[in-house]
Amino acid sequence: MTWDPKHPPRSSRLSTSLARAPGRALEVSHRAVEDQLKICGHKRDVDVFELFLSQKELTDVIDLSRFRKLKYLWLHHNKLHEITFLTRNYCLTELYLNNNAIIEIEGLHYLPSLHILLLHHNELTNIDATVKELKGMLNLKTLSLYQNPFCQYNLYRLYIIYHLPGVEFLDRNQVTEKERRSMITIFNHKKAHILQSIAFRGKVDASWNPRSPFKQKPSKTVPTDFAFGNSVDKIVFDDPEDAVFVRSMKRSAMAFTSLNWNTVPKREEKYLEDKGAKPAQMFTITLR
Repeated sequence: MTWDPKHPPRSSRLSTSLARAPGRALEVSHRAVEDQLKICGHKRDVDVFELFLSQKELTDVIDLSRFRKLKYLWLHHNKLHEITFLTRNYCLTELYLNNNAIIEIEGLHYLPSLHILLLHHNELTNIDATVKELKGMLNLKTLSLYQNPFCQYNLYRLYIIYHLPGVEFLDRNQVTEKERRSMITIFNHKKAHILQSIAFRGKVDASWNPRSPFKQKPSKTVPTDFAFGNSVDKIVFDDPEDAVFVRSMKRSAMAFTSLNWNTVPKREEKYLEDKGAKPAQMFTITLR
């Protein structure tokens, strides 16, 4: 067998990996990887598209960056604590890490093509760090995080949906439109105000506070042929949220109208000629 310095044998590459990070854990991982390569009959790293390394009692994994075209990786039901072995696996689309002892997921942001990620039944406690690591995964659609310590937070699910809007399935349940509306109301007050201001079309009445610091556009007058005449001015704001705020500072008028049934003629009285017809009395109460 001839030696090619550009393409050394797999055994040499594995030995190099072990030399850089020696230890029994890596030896176990090395044997597990080697066994899978033999089972699948792969002779070149470029031919490896999937690795099944679950239930191997692994506490660490050798560097897998040489498998440049790896797309599917099963590592569930092991004893992993961290993820430091996936640095250049840019083609990886499915990663199964559930049922381990993972305490942090630093390193996952190197996987831009990831579509499915299972992390349930681990030891993740920092929800902010987890979200920060997953934010850059624009292709992530299916995510499972249940049975982690941070899942005990009351608003855990809505928090994840808010920070990872691209996720369609979370913890085996589809993300609903109702949940998306709820997370906007809870976590994004500014966006919620903008959505509410759509009804006002970004406009408020002319009786705004002249000392208001909000930037405004010149007032516009309703056309003269408008049904309500030209006596109503509208102030148009650059920021719709400003319009909502100014509108909210004014109290709305509520009118309650009731009919005085004592003034309503009975059926017989309607036909009496000597009794003139009088309109029924109505009274209105206006509250501001």
